[in-house]
Amino acid sequence: MSVETAPDAAPSRSTRAPRVPWDRVEKTVREAVAGLADTSADAVLAELERNVYDGIGPDELALAQVMAARTLVEREPNYSFVAARLLLDSLRGEALTYLAGEPRHPDYPEMAAAYGDYFRDYLRRGVELHLLTEELATFDLDVVTAALRPERDLDLGLLGLQTLYDRYLLRDPHSGTRFELPQAFFMRVAMGLSIAEPDKEARAVEFYELLSSLRFMTSTPTLFNSGTRRPQLSSCFLTTVSDDLGSIFSSYRNNALLAKYSGGLGNDWTPVRGLGAHIRGTGGKSQGVVPFLKIANDTTVAVNQGGKRKGAACAYLETWHIDIEEFLELRKNTGDDRRRTHDMNTANWVPDEFLRRVEADEEWTLFSPDEVPDLHDLYGTAFAERYREYEQAADAGEIRVFRRVSAKQLWRRMLTMLFETGHPWITFKDPCNLRSPQQHAGVVHSSNLCTEITLNTSADEIAVCNLGSVNLARHVGKDGLDVEALRRTVTTAVRMLDNVIDINFYTVPEAKRSNLRHRPVGLGIMGFSDALFELGIPQASEEAVEFADRSMEVLSYHAISASAELAEERGAYPSFEGSLWSRGILPIDSLRLLAEARGEDELDVDTTMTLDWDSLRERVRTVGMRNSNVLAIAPTATISNICGVGQSIEPLFSNLFVKSNMSGEFTVVNPHLVADLKRRGLWDDAMVTELKLHDGVLAPIDRVPDDLKARYATAFEIDSRWLIDAASRRQKWIDQAQSLNLYLAEPSGKALDALYRHAWRRGLKTTYYLRSRAATQVEKSTLRGTDGRLNAVTPAVPVEPASACRIDDPDCEACQ
Repeated sequence: MSVETAPDAAPSRSTRAPRVPWDRVEKTVREAVAGLADTSADAVLAELERNVYDGIGPDELALAQVMAARTLVEREPNYSFVAARLLLDSLRGEALTYLAGEPRHPDYPEMAAAYGDYFRDYLRRGVELHLLTEELATFDLDVVTAALRPERDLDLGLLGLQTLYDRYLLRDPHSGTRFELPQAFFMRVAMGLSIAEPDKEARAVEFYELLSSLRFMTSTPTLFNSGTRRPQLSSCFLTTVSDDLGSIFSSYRNNALLAKYSGGLGNDWTPVRGLGAHIRGTGGKSQGVVPFLKIANDTTVAVNQGGKRKGAACAYLETWHIDIEEFLELRKNTGDDRRRTHDMNTANWVPDEFLRRVEADEEWTLFSPDEVPDLHDLYGTAFAERYREYEQAADAGEIRVFRRVSAKQLWRRMLTMLFETGHPWITFKDPCNLRSPQQHAGVVHSSNLCTEITLNTSADEIAVCNLGSVNLARHVGKDGLDVEALRRTVTTAVRMLDNVIDINFYTVPEAKRSNLRHRPVGLGIMGFSDALFELGIPQASEEAVEFADRSMEVLSYHAISASAELAEERGAYPSFEGSLWSRGILPIDSLRLLAEARGEDELDVDTTMTLDWDSLRERVRTVGMRNSNVLAIAPTATISNICGVGQSIEPLFSNLFVKSNMSGEFTVVNPHLVADLKRRGLWDDAMVTELKLHDGVLAPIDRVPDDLKARYATAFEIDSRWLIDAASRRQKWIDQAQSLNLYLAEPSGKALDALYRHAWRRGLKTTYYLRSRAATQVEKSTLRGTDGRLNAVTPAVPVEPASACRIDDPDCEACQ
């Protein structure tokens, strides 16, 4: 018998706990399953009966209802929506009782009818509590409340609603009571982003439509803080630390202030002199950069963004720095703990000249930056020439602190540490700079916390980026990409992100100066794997690579066009003149600058285009751009949970697993796979059991057809070269970078070497985590055991590793 048609029988009334309000419970559960295929109120009630007892309190009863539904998710994905609706029922009671000052527990139809009145009460209370800015009260609330779509609360799955419930929805700071419902949340964010618009009500409605339909989502800091009294809406901050104590300790202060309001940090530490370098002021010798990194690590831990999530930072160091070998070991669990940074990410900032020497098996020279200060600002051919001059100077005795190493051996050590500790990540200095639209205004010295931002930094400017992501899954159908829908979404999204820059609350002046001068934003995508599932395309295929190319071309075209339209309306960004944009060089055109500097034989990138780029190129050159940078693909760790799609451009981890995050543990089953198996008559209890047995992997299950095995191959089944090739096709359209994780089921030195050289030749600017499958890769736990107090059946379901491979936290929540 198929799973969806075999609900457990509801328990008889005589066996139920007598003091439980079963009439209301039944009504609530039947309302929750209404309109959801293959779900049964009786099945939920039967599961609930096993876990309630006479005298159970209302809060525990509400939780038990949610738990009862979520235990059934492995059998039918729609039970995730049932569980979410049961949680929503509890949330409605919490919010309405708080605002009314007396018990209120409306059902969905009652709440839908009263949503406008609720919103007015919510807004008034938020202002009274000094949580919301008084400017929100100046909106025409008749217009705003008429646009609310209460039915969209029902579009959220359990993971999405639980994420909102635990971390985003406003609550009384004293009692902790939540009084913000999902549609009020989306409208609050929309209103906050439209405060400075001439027709703010119309724009608020436009922004709300985009957010509440889950077609686009702004980044977490924007969701946290939009419409509040401290609207720190930006996602990422990049800094350069100068080589003096004042700058170093100022950087700690800046990190703390930026992290306080949910910013993710990328720090360029390359200018700080290395171990053994001369200190002119004291006549002593430097201890190098590592002790200062230890303090930066501890600052990251201390400032945890108001308890909403952990502070997060990444330290970058160029490969020629004399301390690079010790830098590689910062995340090791052995050695002197005073020279370890267990809580901070690290990344290599690698020049092309180093990789050329790796390939030629030549020597590489390490320097202290105080003796070679201009290397920090040079890239491409200029860097290579100057670097060789410094090597000659070292040979002539003109440089005191230097060391020669084998480039190949250093590269192997970099890859070994990456495999063993997950750090430092590999990022590429030259393509980040040679393709930067803003190379006339400075140098890109590092990326950010999640390796997708490539903006200039200096002692006077802290780079800032403002992020949001298009839900690609909501822009495809059986006929392919909905280009017109994507155009509309992108046009509105770019306007929202540009508004962030002017509304933003800046905690340090260097960030404000930089953001207003250059006005960068980073529009990205999420739900890429879901889009492929909708289209029936396997991720490891030429069709997937082609779809990555075409979808990003469309998004890039309309994002650039939208920024040009804003420039015509509001004026170009102040540093526009002299940029690549002003010279008619778009991201696709900047590939030739990289090819010229690197050499055609060291760059293998497809340059095919399908849209009318000539007219857009001329329009940008003549009317300008509102934003120095427009595109970046962030990890979307949390906002993709809200939208109910796969993260960013990630392949699926597993078709059935338990996901753990700060909101708890959630059963995740691939609904696209379930739908396909149902159509072929293959979805039944035995299939659920086999999926558990094989860790959510289809390959060992004989009765699954080969085409479905290919379509639903999981991350460790896919050769990561396919991911790199797809990323290469996207990168040609992107003015910044993308957070690209790579997967190796059976890592080896040879495989790692081939993979990262492939990424370099394909023109990638950065890579993110390397995820490898450890020998004890998954914790085994029964599904019911993870979903509450229920005891279990076997076989076990895999739990997504908190590390997803030898790393502490793969979810870059500061970026999204």
